[in-house]
Amino acid sequence: MTNESQRIVIRPLAAADVVAIGELAREIWHAHYPGIVTVAQIEYMLAERYSPDVMLGELRRDDVWWDVLSEAGVPRAFSSLHLGENPVEVKLDKLYVHQACQRRGFGALLIEHNAIRARALGRARMILAVNKRNVNAIAAYEKAGFSIEQAVVKEIGEGFVMDDYIMVYTL
Repeated sequence: MTNESQRIVIRPLAAADVVAIGELAREIWHAHYPGIVTVAQIEYMLAERYSPDVMLGELRRDDVWWDVLSEAGVPRAFSSLHLGENPVEVKLDKLYVHQACQRRGFGALLIEHNAIRARALGRARMILAVNKRNVNAIAAYEKAGFSIEQAVVKEIGEGFVMDDYIMVYTL
């Protein structure tokens, strides 16, 4: 997907992009999540989700799609979508926009991009998990058409938990 007037491009993440997207994730997480979760949990989750080996492994799978949104060739946002256990759903597992680029519609572009993919896969719902204290993200997801379906607490290792809302977008 390309928006020529703004030089916005959404394309599949390539193996050559993994280190840069890992660095972008680190910058976004350290700017956004302190006060929502501890720095120790941020570091743990970054290591679990954005190490080159993890990302490359996901790129080799046929049930996971990573995309990067670039503006004038500079990565500004990224997303990851995967097939869930429920045959009518996909999970928007990651959606992150650099803090300097928020409120410019980049998140909405990635949501629509992933919704198109989900519809093409025959799925009826897109779900995501968002920390209950992440009020700005919750508001952005609600504006995009997601609604809160349930609250969950999930242990993720090393004594850390994810205290999330599961939000749903009907396709």
